Amino acid sequence: MKLQSDPHSGANTITGYGPGYVEINQTPYTHAVLLSSDGAISEWPLKSFEELAATHFDQMVNLQPELILIGTGSRQRFPKPELLKTLISAKIGFEIMDSQAACRTYNILVGEGRRVLLALIVEPI
Repeated sequence: MKLQSDPHSGANTITGYGPGYVEINQTPYTHAVLLSSDGAISEWPLKSFEELAATHFDQMVNLQPELILIGTGSRQRFPKPELLKTLISAKIGFEIMDSQAACRTYNILVGEGRRVLLALIVEPI
């Protein structure tokens, strides 16, 4: 699926998404990513939802976003409550959704000028 971006905003946007990849600023990525609206794109060191651990949530908090969108792959799945305590303690809002919905929502929030972080699991084909 191709998504439209605002080329004048200067923020990272999702320009496409499909099985096994996400396209950020027209560059494809085939691994999980942390994507910050302020410019940072980094590999998120996990291959599947089942690998989520406290260190992954610590990594998100360290980026100090206003809001975190967690894309859990092809379907919406919820992390164990004890993993979410890090976000709650840091008073960072979060939403959990399937990865396609997370990509669309991320672009909308970036368009509104929000400081958002997308934590996206890209499942291999």
